[in-house]
Amino acid sequence: MSQFSFYFILGKQYILDLNSVQHILFVIAVCAGYLLRDWRKVLILLLFFTFGYSLMLVVTSLNVIAVKEELVQYLIPVTIFITAFSNVLKRQNAYKQNLQRNYFLAMFFGLIHGAGFAYYLKKIITEDKPTFVQLFSYNLGIELAHIIIIALFLIGSYIFVNLLNVNRRDWNLVISSGIAGVAITIMFEAKYW
Repeated sequence: MSQFSFYFILGKQYILDLNSVQHILFVIAVCAGYLLRDWRKVLILLLFFTFGYSLMLVVTSLNVIAVKEELVQYLIPVTIFITAFSNVLKRQNAYKQNLQRNYFLAMFFGLIHGAGFAYYLKKIITEDKPTFVQLFSYNLGIELAHIIIIALFLIGSYIFVNLLNVNRRDWNLVISSGIAGVAITIMFEAKYW
């Protein structure tokens, strides 16, 4: 297996593994207010998130910035909670109005998640610093996993909202409230202080 394939699969499996439920919950929380027809908006949000986590993945992996791993592990569920809770507070038509704020938050929260991705990668790599191929392929694997999660969630949203006629607001409330509750539990388990 080539180095590219190994790190690509590693990145994909890291996100799709149920031990990484925090990242899955975050991606779903980001998508909770959107439907399949909003896929372009979700794609743009994903691009901002990707920019943030890619930047932090590189600078943390290359030891340009050092952030305590315990702090990162605490901040990740905080980002999940903030994202899910803000979904609960949004009005039905607020998704169109707050896109620019959502882009900024996705990028900022991506920075935090990127540090988490970097700590996992550092545990796998035996060299002092990762190579470009390792970082690039690992990052692509993470991105593919995000796309898979988003596609499955948006298809599920389509089934519930469009085919089973579940109210869009109710769908968002159920998903976001559940994720916020799980995030609070994870926050208390990973408390930094």
